[in-house]
Amino acid sequence: MRPRAPTSAAVARRLGHDLGVAAGHAVGGAIDRAVTSHHARRLRKVGWSHALAAPLGGWAQGANPPRAGNTVEVLVDGAAFLPRVAEELARARSHVHLTGWHFSPELALTRNEDPVTVRNLLAELAERIDVCVLVWSGAPAPVFRPSRGEVREMVSRLCRGTKIKCELDSCVRLMHCHHEKTIVIDDRVAFVGGIDLTYDGGDPFDSQLHKARGGVGWHDIATRLEGPVVADVAEHFRLRWHGSTDEELPPAAVPDPVGPLEAQIVRTIPESIYKSLPDGDFSVLESYVRAIRSAERYVYIENQFLWSPEIVELLADKLRNPPRDDFRIVVVLPVNANDGADVSRGQVAALIHADDGKARFLACSVYARTGKLRDPIYVHAKVAIVDDRWLTVGSANLNEHSLFNDSEVNVVVQDEELARDTRLRLWSEHLELPVEALQGDPAEIVDHYWEPISEEQLDRLRDDLHLTHRLVKLPGVSVRHRRFLGSLQGRLYDA
Repeated sequence: MRPRAPTSAAVARRLGHDLGVAAGHAVGGAIDRAVTSHHARRLRKVGWSHALAAPLGGWAQGANPPRAGNTVEVLVDGAAFLPRVAEELARARSHVHLTGWHFSPELALTRNEDPVTVRNLLAELAERIDVCVLVWSGAPAPVFRPSRGEVREMVSRLCRGTKIKCELDSCVRLMHCHHEKTIVIDDRVAFVGGIDLTYDGGDPFDSQLHKARGGVGWHDIATRLEGPVVADVAEHFRLRWHGSTDEELPPAAVPDPVGPLEAQIVRTIPESIYKSLPDGDFSVLESYVRAIRSAERYVYIENQFLWSPEIVELLADKLRNPPRDDFRIVVVLPVNANDGADVSRGQVAALIHADDGKARFLACSVYARTGKLRDPIYVHAKVAIVDDRWLTVGSANLNEHSLFNDSEVNVVVQDEELARDTRLRLWSEHLELPVEALQGDPAEIVDHYWEPISEEQLDRLRDDLHLTHRLVKLPGVSVRHRRFLGSLQGRLYDA
C-alpha cells in the first residue's frame, strides 16, 4: 500500500515549524553576535584580543606562566573536599588566607560525632596565627543576593569574639562579584575550585553516591595544590587584600618542587579594578579558547551555566566541522540553574542545531536517587577536559560574568594521566559503573552508555517512573523558542 500523502494542513504545520526554528536561531544568533562583538571590542581596548584569537593549544599568554614541579589532587564532591580542608587548616603554622563568594560560619567541614565548623576552626587558628578572610561585599541592589546587609551580618557571626580578620571586598564592577574560592595555607598548600564554604543554595557536603536526601543534592569539584604554583594563588590573594585594605602582605614564598606536574593559574580580573593590573586578566577565557579549538577527540564539560556565546560558538563550530567522525561533546548541567534555567537550554538548542542529527552532542543532568525516591542534583562544578590531555578546575562558570566581569581563579593542567583519571572518575560517578568498565574509547563509551542510559532515564522521568540510573538527558529543550529566549534572557541575567 502506498503511503498516504500528507494533508495540506500537515504540510502547513511542518512549514510553520521549520520557519519557527529558523527564525528562533536567526534571532538568537543575532543577539549572540552582538554580545561577542561587544566583548571583542572591549578586549581589543585593553590589549587582550589574543584571548579570543588564541592559537590551538598551549598555555595562556600574558598571565601567570605555567610552573613545573607540582602535585594536583582533584577532589570530587564535598565529602572529599571539606574534610581535607579541615585537615590542612588544622596543620597551619604561619597564616591562612581565604577568599570566597560567601561563607557560612556554621558550615560543618566534617560530619562525625564532633563536627568541625568553619567559625570554630578559624577562630582557634586565629589565636596563634594570622587568619585573613576576603568575602565579596554583597549585591548593591536587592535583586541579587547575598545583600550587603546579609554579608555584614554573616561577618559579625564569623568574627564576633575572635581574632579572625575579615574584609568586605567591593573592588569589583557594578552588579558583578568576587566569585573565586581559594584557600592558601602557609604558602605551602592551596585549594582552588568551585566549592564555597557556605550553605547558601544547598549543603555542599555530598558524596559520589548522591543518595536522595529530601532536598537538593550537590555535585562540585575542587583541587588541592602543592608546589611552586601555590605562590601564584598566594600572590593573587595579596593583590586582592591590598586592593581592599591598602595593607601590603609579605611577598608569597615560592615552595620547592614536590611533584611531576606543570600547572598554570588562570584568572578573570576585569580591567580598571586594580592599579597594578590595569588591563585586567582574561586568561580563563583564553585557556578555554585554546583547548576547545585544539580538540580532536572529545570535549567534556561540567558547569553550572553554559551561557557564553563565545564558548558555544566554538563548540558549535566543532560540531559543524568535526575533526573526525567519532568526535563527541558531552556537557553536564544542572536540572534547573539558578537565575534563569532557560539560558543554558537555549544555548544547548544552538548546539543541537549545529549537530544536525549527527549524534555528536549530548547534554545531561544528574539526580540523587535512593530506591523510588529522587531529588535533583545541583551541578555546581566548573570542570572541563579535552582529549584526555587538558584539564581545568576552578570557580569560573561559562557565562559572561565569569569570563569577563567577576573575579575567578582556575587551575589548568596539561597531563594525560591526570586528565584521563579525572574523566574516568567523573564518568564512573555519573554512569554508576566501575572505572574498569569505562576504559575504552571515549566515543564508544558515550554511544554505548551515556546516550542510551540518559535517554531511558528521561523517558522514565516523563512517565513519572522511579529512576534506575542518576544520569538523565537534559529535558525540556526546544530548538524553536528557547533558542532566542535563551540568548535574550542571557542579556538580562548575565550582563
